[in-house]
Amino acid sequence: MITSRITTFLATIGFFGMASFASAKEKPDAGMSEYAQGIQFFEKKQYEQAVTEFTKAILANGKQPAFYENRGFAYVALDRVPEAAADFSKAIELAPKDERAYIGRAQVSLLQKNYEQALADAGKALELKADNVTAVMFRGYAEIGLNQWDKAVADFTTVIQKKPDDLRSYDRRAWANRGLKNFDAAIADYTLLLEKNPNDVEALTKRGYTYSLMGQYEKAIADYQAALKLNPQDNDTFQRLQFAQGRLAAKNAPPPTATPTPTPEKPSLITPFNVGIAIAVLIIIAVIVRLVTRGKEEPTSGRIR
Repeated sequence: MITSRITTFLATIGFFGMASFASAKEKPDAGMSEYAQGIQFFEKKQYEQAVTEFTKAILANGKQPAFYENRGFAYVALDRVPEAAADFSKAIELAPKDERAYIGRAQVSLLQKNYEQALADAGKALELKADNVTAVMFRGYAEIGLNQWDKAVADFTTVIQKKPDDLRSYDRRAWANRGLKNFDAAIADYTLLLEKNPNDVEALTKRGYTYSLMGQYEKAIADYQAALKLNPQDNDTFQRLQFAQGRLAAKNAPPPTATPTPTPEKPSLITPFNVGIAIAVLIIIAVIVRLVTRGKEEPTSGRIR
């Protein structure tokens, strides 16, 4: 997602243009016609042809950082990231004070998820040109990758202040605010995006997810349902909808009725077995008493007969 957004952003603002040229032993205009042709191909999104022309320019004059920079951007558009990284590094070697090359390498590092390097290069670009909005934006992307949420919020807020129509920055600021658990601020940014484009499926699903994190399941369900109307095949959103519906049902369910625990009955001592034992004992006692009393009977007369 970051890949396509960054490339589209640079193409939109015309970032692929002329850069400073270093002095060279070759003729000053060597490679310039090929370079200009490469720019034209790039603007037409004919990236393979652009790479070919920029390569011709480099072969004619290998000391010009702009040739490497723009070939690097063409490589990015072709998703040839290692070649792009090499070109931006070469441009930095030739022109260490040209912020464009650092921005290009920061972009490549973002694509490679090398957020530390992207952060360093974006920071260097801003040292060279403090008001470069693209460098601020790339630094914000790197900060999100490093979970530096508060710094990312600050950077995307700066981008929004300078470019209030850059909707991507509202989305990224909302993401960073969500990382900070500033859910209300995230909701505000997603809502702004939806005011500008009510059919923004991604903003609907992200706002729904944020509502779900807040425990506001009714609003989450409404956003998920609206997103599914626009994209019925989105299985992830469907699963999130089911989750929110389940949590809402559990939340609204009446509390279970407390059932008193029955007191266990004491076992009765009067059982046939116990009665039988008692009768047997009484009989035995009666027999013993009878035997004892028979041995002690007094004679009927004390006279000797």
